[in-house]
Amino acid sequence: MANSSSTKTFAIKGMHCASCVRLLERALSKVPGVLTANVNLATERASVSLDPNLVTTKDLSDAVSSVGYQALLDQQTHFSSHLEDEEKQRKQKELDDLKTKVIVSLVLGGLITWGSFPLIMDTAPSLMRIFLVQFLLAIPVQFYAGFDFYRAAISSLRHRTANMDTLVTLGTTVAFTYSTFVTLFPQVVERIGIEAMPYFDVSTIIIALILLGRFLEARAKAGTGEAIKKLLGLQAKTARVILQGDPLRGKGSPYEKDIPIDQVKIGDLIRVRPGEKIPVDGTIIEGESSIDESMVTGESIPVDKQKGDTVIGATINKTGAFTFKATKVGQDTMLSQIIKLVEEAQGSKAPIQRLADVISSYFVPIVIMLALATFVIWYNFGPTPSFLYALLNTVAVLIIACPCAMGLATPTAIMVGTGKGAEHGILIKDAESLELAYKIKTVIFDKTGTLTQGKPKVTDFSFMDNLEEVKDSLKLSKDKVENIENYILSAVYSLEKHSEHSLSLAITEYINHLGGGRMPALSEVEGDSPEVKGVFAVSGMGIKGEVDGIKVLIGNKKLMEDQKVMRCSELDKKAQQWSKEGKTLAYISINNKNIALFAIADTLKESAKSGIELLKKIKISVYMVTGDNPQTAQAIGSLAGIPPENIFAEILPQDKEKIVQQLKFGVTRGGEPHGRGPLVGGHGAAEWQDPKHIVAFVGDGINDAPALAASDVGIAMGTGTDVAIEAADITLVNKDLRSVGAAIELSKKTMRTIKLNLFWAFGYNVILIPVAMGILYPFFGLLLNPIFASLAMALSSISVVSNSLLLKRFNIRT
Repeated sequence: MANSSSTKTFAIKGMHCASCVRLLERALSKVPGVLTANVNLATERASVSLDPNLVTTKDLSDAVSSVGYQALLDQQTHFSSHLEDEEKQRKQKELDDLKTKVIVSLVLGGLITWGSFPLIMDTAPSLMRIFLVQFLLAIPVQFYAGFDFYRAAISSLRHRTANMDTLVTLGTTVAFTYSTFVTLFPQVVERIGIEAMPYFDVSTIIIALILLGRFLEARAKAGTGEAIKKLLGLQAKTARVILQGDPLRGKGSPYEKDIPIDQVKIGDLIRVRPGEKIPVDGTIIEGESSIDESMVTGESIPVDKQKGDTVIGATINKTGAFTFKATKVGQDTMLSQIIKLVEEAQGSKAPIQRLADVISSYFVPIVIMLALATFVIWYNFGPTPSFLYALLNTVAVLIIACPCAMGLATPTAIMVGTGKGAEHGILIKDAESLELAYKIKTVIFDKTGTLTQGKPKVTDFSFMDNLEEVKDSLKLSKDKVENIENYILSAVYSLEKHSEHSLSLAITEYINHLGGGRMPALSEVEGDSPEVKGVFAVSGMGIKGEVDGIKVLIGNKKLMEDQKVMRCSELDKKAQQWSKEGKTLAYISINNKNIALFAIADTLKESAKSGIELLKKIKISVYMVTGDNPQTAQAIGSLAGIPPENIFAEILPQDKEKIVQQLKFGVTRGGEPHGRGPLVGGHGAAEWQDPKHIVAFVGDGINDAPALAASDVGIAMGTGTDVAIEAADITLVNKDLRSVGAAIELSKKTMRTIKLNLFWAFGYNVILIPVAMGILYPFFGLLLNPIFASLAMALSSISVVSNSLLLKRFNIRT
């Protein structure tokens, strides 16, 4: 039996740079039973796929602590507001501790600099110019404020790795050790011709500025996770549940009671009054109201709800009071699923980050080698005193190198980008989907439920003119023969009620309406409902079966042709007319003879035309696939603004996937894909130059799942089935088709931000490390002071995070 796998997500304390990420991932991956380990620097969380039969939480905790970090495994559960509060308190405590160390190091380092920096030391009290006083002031900065650097560096050394803490520890320790030696043994230094001048200002201010940078970076990173905090803040704290058996009113009398949200169970009846927050997902059983769903879907206009409609937890009841039955609670509610999706997306890695990860794994060892080379070159070839020049330039190289910016370049932008999407009802499954979406060249829309409302209604119905000839072929009782029209409708109803297809529901609703809310046969024909046997749904065509021993077919033209049904010329004329009006046709066949016809219309979504116009504006090709006949498909496509040559009609559900695959690799106008067979129905539209064309498919039904999975980027409508949403890379909760283009634009903006971040992170190191080594000295006599090197290093990380935060200002067009 195959081993089942599960995923554990938990917070990790103590990460500072991309090297930390690689170290943790290696440690976790070595645990027997761990399949994959993904550590995110921006969220400071690990997501581990594992075999629960082989791996315990202690194994994970030990693996993390073995490399010098702390696993907070009590933080692994999503969506719990009290755990979120605990994590918030923990992070605030860390921030407060860091703030204290920043203040200590800045104050003491500032005093030391005041007494030692040439331009200002004359204004300092004589006490501050005493080297021994500077030494005493430097000790708490080096070993209290800088303690975390030492702890992380020693841990990484123990595991034969190196990270940013290693560089900072080496640089500041070299400066502090030399300064201490000069202070305690000045005669020794002077004996070899070097002025006894300590550099406590260098070691202390470096620590102070790096800690200040981390503090500001942590504050900025907190802003990148605002989307999750906002979503968690939407959760209701209590629910007003209707219970039975009020002791004050008598046994069995119903009464209302406010209970904590985590105590609500499926099936509970909950009362909501105007202005209150709906606590969980459910179905209204009494009352009606207008509900503001903007906090979940991004749709600003309140939605009218009545008995039988679903309500979403965390949305706000605007007008009337109503009672609803809880259908989803806890982690199964829509809000919890949204939080989970956003959290997983923010914790995932984009493929573009792999380059940064690879470089980061070699970065620190290379910097250490460059620092050694710097010391050797300046000591042997530098001006007098060569030792001091070598020392200060080596410290500058160690301090200025910054793998942090490389580690933050991608995840911070992903966090802000996915959070921005969630605010507007665009849920992106992972970073890879976000990265791929910006390359989309073609979008294929399913028609029913995607471009249209998905609520078809029968608009026209007709029997053949002469039903007498049908009577003769049916062996029915006298009563049934005399009421032949009602009997046929009864037979259609009895067969169609076995199907959940939207067209079947439209037909049964129409027949019920004709009977005043009852099936006509039950009110006007003697006897019980017809006996139904051998019901079989023909995928993409219709349904067939036997009713009272009579062969009945209900479906499209293709089903009639496949079953060799005798056509009716008068119904064919009506079919042609109704098709031109954009209506879907459902033929009725009795004993292989076409005797009736339904015309069904589904209204185009208000956002369909504007959504497609937005895609065209950003140079995206738009296609439509449908099972309708070509005339109906062309009529709907024309209303939506889709070119006729880009419409695929009479497409079976299983063939949608084939069209996706063929459009990926390009098709000619004649309909022949490169190296593939002919397209299944429909027309070709273009010939791609790219070896692989990036194609998105937008759908909402179970039969769309294969096409969603086959596409490069699957986009599911939030109103669709769980199967479709599970197969999708992006889910549109807001039902607005303009969000398809908005998701692509958001992806493009996010990728531009990531590329700019990486350019800055790599460019910073490529340019400033040689400057720190002294490359400008032979030409301009310029050297980089280690203090300014530490300032530049701190600013590099802050700039990357700040650039990612600019994504919050991006205006999503929906």
